Amino acid sequence: MTHSATTDKRNQYHKTRMERKKAQIDASIARAQDEKGVLLVITGNGKGKSTSAFGMVARALGHGLNVGVCQFIKSRTDTGEEAFFSAHPNCEWHVLGDGFTWDTQNREQDIRTSQKGWEVAMGMLTNPRYDLVVLDELTYLLSYDYLDKDTVLDALLARPENQHLVVTGRSALAELRDIADTVSEIRDEKHAYTAGIKAQKGVDY
Repeated sequence: MTHSATTDKRNQYHKTRMERKKAQIDASIARAQDEKGVLLVITGNGKGKSTSAFGMVARALGHGLNVGVCQFIKSRTDTGEEAFFSAHPNCEWHVLGDGFTWDTQNREQDIRTSQKGWEVAMGMLTNPRYDLVVLDELTYLLSYDYLDKDTVLDALLARPENQHLVVTGRSALAELRDIADTVSEIRDEKHAYTAGIKAQKGVDY
């Protein structure tokens, strides 16, 4: 078989495969006709959970939607994402933590801070004005029992019908995964920190 004939055969095989693939994708799109607010959970030990959520914040703002962000656990207010998004008229941004648990070393304080932060989050979860709500690091508040699990899960399910919600953090509980529409697990394969490289402005914060 000549080189030209081999190339033609490969091209035809590729075309046939792509035609089948397109038909499958088109059929899937045709079946997916429901329109409602979705709950996304981004979890796992890898870097990029909050970054992924903030990418959705940018996407929503680009469409003119109203966004609310609640950052639990974290306390720093010098991040690039906060500086950028909090200046946007359609984005409300709250830093609601006292720092990571190894910083505070005070469980009672962490619980009080979490409960106060949850009140802010509830104001968003009960208000249809917010098209997208991000609850950054909420998973810790559930896995550490800082908040009542059933109360939180019920509130997530009871939010306005068309409100989208993103929850981030490691070790998402099985019950949270179960009620989510989309769950993404980010795996930690390699991280600059373990090689002694400190957090970099514009990359890590």
